[in-house]
Amino acid sequence: MREAKGRIGPNAILQFVPVLEAATGATETARLLTLAGITALPNPSAGLIEEGPAARLHQLVRQALPGDAARLAIAAGQATGDYILAHRIPKPAQAVLRHLPARLSVPILSKAIAKHAWTFCGSGEFRLAASWPARFEILDNPVVRGEVSDVPLCHWHGAVFARLFTAICGPGWQAVETTCCAQGARVCRFEMRRSRQS
Repeated sequence: MREAKGRIGPNAILQFVPVLEAATGATETARLLTLAGITALPNPSAGLIEEGPAARLHQLVRQALPGDAARLAIAAGQATGDYILAHRIPKPAQAVLRHLPARLSVPILSKAIAKHAWTFCGSGEFRLAASWPARFEILDNPVVRGEVSDVPLCHWHGAVFARLFTAICGPGWQAVETTCCAQGARVCRFEMRRSRQS
């Protein structure tokens, strides 16, 4: 895996640790953190962290726990979304968006996600490909950089997007990854789809 000097939000690690501990125990979690080069958990108030250890942790989970990796990444992504809702998106803004029809709230939320993409994109390049229906792209996604897979691997990103959309734009949103860099695609592409119209 090519090591980049990008930086990413600490929740790429912090929200994964409790999920791993619940699933595998403290000892196995500590082993994976050590293998990833994480000697201490990042301080959430200290800002961005080096993306390398975070990306390695995600990749090590996929290697060590192939049958559970997607489920664990989704749980960590949902927890990351919860953190963003609790600490990063002002409550008044959330309240206003919840009262708007999805046709209006989705483009607003999509643009806000694009504006803050550096927190989850690292050295990758984020693009808001469309705001309605919402479609996101990450070029050279560091979380899967160097991996090869027959199926998309970016469950953590997808779960973050789905959690934010469902909480703010109404129930039933899913982030469907239609292409993934690990599959040899140029970008990891996520399409926001709603399974239940309100």
